[in-house]
Amino acid sequence: MKKYAFTCLLFLTMVNWLWAQDEKGFKKENLFAGGSFTVSFFNRQTLLGADPMFGYKIANWVDAGLAFNFLYNGARDYYEFSDKVRETVYGPGVFTRLYPVRFLFVQGQFEHNFITQKYIAAPGSVNYIDDKFKTGVNSLLIGGGFAQGREPGSNSFYYISVMVDVLKNFYSPYVNVAYNPNNPSQQRITMAPIIRAGINIALFQGRRR
Repeated sequence: MKKYAFTCLLFLTMVNWLWAQDEKGFKKENLFAGGSFTVSFFNRQTLLGADPMFGYKIANWVDAGLAFNFLYNGARDYYEFSDKVRETVYGPGVFTRLYPVRFLFVQGQFEHNFITQKYIAAPGSVNYIDDKFKTGVNSLLIGGGFAQGREPGSNSFYYISVMVDVLKNFYSPYVNVAYNPNNPSQQRITMAPIIRAGINIALFQGRRR
């Protein structure tokens, strides 16, 4: 729990420091909205979702803001052949993007997701039964992307990014859990690539010159 609190504190400290560097103070034309779609297919698993966000361009090379996450996660052959897992995931998050050059960025996004999971046992299974439970989990997504159409004086553009969850929590919707078929208590957790394509829409900028 301490490392999650430290992550949030570090983010807020960085945003506050960067904000202080802008001598002109808050500018409403630096606000933007937008979001992305999430699509990932890997190892008999499907991940689909949306990630609306609201943010502020702190400087020409850094954006930060709030996000809300919604995901559907489906998997087959989870514990044994022909079983299924269905998940719905939602929760808030904070993000920051750094632009080393105008069209490339690196991004970090911390999320706390609420998860409802339903397990459907394989037909005729004698080892497992249908089950349903709810939990919460933290994720820290790290990655980078490409921005198309990002120009000086405007924060409207399209982008595509690839990120992974470096925390690798067992219940994270962004990881793949593999089991030893001879001993299900033995498991391996690996990060799955998360591909997001979306748009930034600048607010209060009026008509472009």
